[in-house]
Amino acid sequence: MRSLKGKVAIITGASKGIGAQIAKDMAEAGASVVVNYNSSPADADKVASTIVSNGGKAIAIKANIGKSSEVEKLFKEVIAKFGRLDVLVNNAAVFYGAGIEQITEEHYRSQFDLNVLGTILATKEAMKYIGSEGGSIINISSLSAQAPTAGLSVYSGTKGAINTLTTCFAVEFAPRKVRVNAIMPGFVDTEGSRAGGAFGGDFEKHMIAITPLGRRNASRSVLSCGLSRNPRMRLKNSTVSSSVISRPSCR
Repeated sequence: MRSLKGKVAIITGASKGIGAQIAKDMAEAGASVVVNYNSSPADADKVASTIVSNGGKAIAIKANIGKSSEVEKLFKEVIAKFGRLDVLVNNAAVFYGAGIEQITEEHYRSQFDLNVLGTILATKEAMKYIGSEGGSIINISSLSAQAPTAGLSVYSGTKGAINTLTTCFAVEFAPRKVRVNAIMPGFVDTEGSRAGGAFGGDFEKHMIAITPLGRRNASRSVLSCGLSRNPRMRLKNSTVSSSVISRPSCR
């Protein structure tokens, strides 16, 4: 795994699932990790405690990433605690399915306000604090952005927006030595997917069918490309698909 010793990383929505595993992976690689959460303090504290008990550095900080005032406060707390910022992982998101007849303004706004606006707000703050030596921003997208599923039009739309933001930000931030990447996980085994009844039915079969390796994946595989020791597997500015990263997009 690529060394992150001496680096500071913020992972939004890191109390459970993919975010929690990314926080653990980055801490294992040597980073001081900020476990952001909004509504699950016990879970966030457990993630941070696990990292610390394994010899790493981590703190849990509450912030609603869809609210600018809370995002600003989060980043100020991080700088006050660690004095720097090197990596931002925009992972916080919500997922609601609905057919066109069930889509409401609230259904739309709840997902776009967090998944898309939250990514913009967090990225804006990160760019205030990432130093002249550069850094990395990783956006967690979804394979549904390119292989949409019926009933997930709004969620898939948010992830399509994330991919576009990623490519725009990559161009904009390149002169400041900040790499911007999106990872599009396929069907990942998390607490949320299990609680949502995603296993054992047609939805699981569909998601596995559109995932390049044809299987569900564990959270730990999501960040494997970005933290690889193999220079051929390190991310530059790109969008990478599948929970197990597709090698042609890593260079």
